[in-house]
Amino acid sequence: MDLSPPLAWTHRLYDWLYRAWASPRVQRAVASVLLALFVGSLVLIELRRIGILPFPWIPSNHFHAVRLGFNLLLAVEVLGLVFGLSGSAGRTMGRQFEILSLILLRQSLKELVHATEPIRWEALRPFVPTMAADAAGAVVVFALVGLFYKLQREGNERASEPEPEFTASKEAVALVVLVIFLYVAVRSIGEATFGHAANAAYDDFFDSLYTVLVFADLLIVFLSLRHRFTYEEVFRNSGYAVVTVLIRIALTAPPFLNVALGVGATVLGVVLAAAYPGTAKAPRPSGRSRAQIGG
Repeated sequence: MDLSPPLAWTHRLYDWLYRAWASPRVQRAVASVLLALFVGSLVLIELRRIGILPFPWIPSNHFHAVRLGFNLLLAVEVLGLVFGLSGSAGRTMGRQFEILSLILLRQSLKELVHATEPIRWEALRPFVPTMAADAAGAVVVFALVGLFYKLQREGNERASEPEPEFTASKEAVALVVLVIFLYVAVRSIGEATFGHAANAAYDDFFDSLYTVLVFADLLIVFLSLRHRFTYEEVFRNSGYAVVTVLIRIALTAPPFLNVALGVGATVLGVVLAAAYPGTAKAPRPSGRSRAQIGG
């Protein structure tokens, strides 16, 4: 079917941006930039430590470079998630689980900024329990991601092709989320650079973005009703939106509870993926039978 002029325009724009982002050349360039920023931050920190760059906004602990590297890597992964909003609901949900596992790893590693150099047990002892909990939660989510994708392949191999209008609508949603992503990223970088509140700025970035993803998921659920109004798909996609909400809550929860909520949200997504194929294939009573039962 032919797309309306606005959807046709957003489809062309999205297709151009996605092809550029997914190209091997751009991916190599992004990896090179991440490497350069990581090494550069290590050099700046070392210059601050030996007194050549006595600027107060440059940290004196080399582990700040590790935190910066992980934050930038997460930002790149989130950008991939935004482009993935135009794909299947299962694939988008899987990318959110991937990012959750990386966020938990980041939570674990960011405690290293409290360490002395070289690392000593006395300096890190108060933080070890939360570091271990976040790292263990990340490993559990990582393992569940593989199971989730396996269930997705088994349940969606014979899924019908999505309608072009629905796909184009999701691409338009992805473009809106992309604009918000860029705005929040620029704002967070400004706050981290000039507001001297890097930790809060980084955390606010992911918190804000997941809030936007909650509304984007719900919008896509309602868009899907225009094309495939089936109970199974509405329930599954709405369930995935609930999982996104739980992940969003986990990002702001206190230590230990954040891991429990994150792992619980992932388990809920896996259960939805496992239950969907059987429920979708289950025979339904005919309209006549339902009328007879009602009578």
